[in-house]
Amino acid sequence: MNFTEKSNRIFAQAVKDYHCTDDVDAPIRNPYEAGTIEHDLYLKNWIDTVQWHLEDIIRDPHIDPVEALALKRRIDKSNQDRTDLVERIDSYFWEIFHDIKPHPDARINTESPAWAIDRLSILHVKLWHMQEQVDRTDVSAEQHDKCAVKMTILKEQLSDMTTSISQLLDDYAAGRRIMKVYRQMKMYNDPTLNPVLYGKK
Repeated sequence: MNFTEKSNRIFAQAVKDYHCTDDVDAPIRNPYEAGTIEHDLYLKNWIDTVQWHLEDIIRDPHIDPVEALALKRRIDKSNQDRTDLVERIDSYFWEIFHDIKPHPDARINTESPAWAIDRLSILHVKLWHMQEQVDRTDVSAEQHDKCAVKMTILKEQLSDMTTSISQLLDDYAAGRRIMKVYRQMKMYNDPTLNPVLYGKK
């Protein structure tokens, strides 16, 4: 089992485990040892799944404004946690690949491997929830068919993304791609860079 296949297995497990309670406040019970990449992958998908549901809740047209603001702050924190975790996963890849001498004609990828893994994790969340829509019995045949078509596309995307990420990691290992990591610079969360937070008039 290669890294991408392992990621798919862990992401599918995490999104399924979350839906045992389907509660955004349910405590995570990560089955993997802290400090391992498996632990981080499980945590990554748990964050994505919880945030998916927070985004659903905040779109309730009847939500209390005070509750909505609290949810917005929670989503902001979740996004920061997600970014921090992606960067930690990139550090894992950096340790593996940074000493490999690239070929003279090696190319640079548009994103680091962990950000590709981030998209793979979110795709698993989409797949779960689209399957829920396909399984609904309270909708028209037309809506069911539309969701079924979308589900087919998502499954194709999962297959393609699994292949492309595996190829990317193989390219790093063989020196066909240059391993580079750009740390995210979230300016709006930084009190020294956000004008509202540092008091610019």
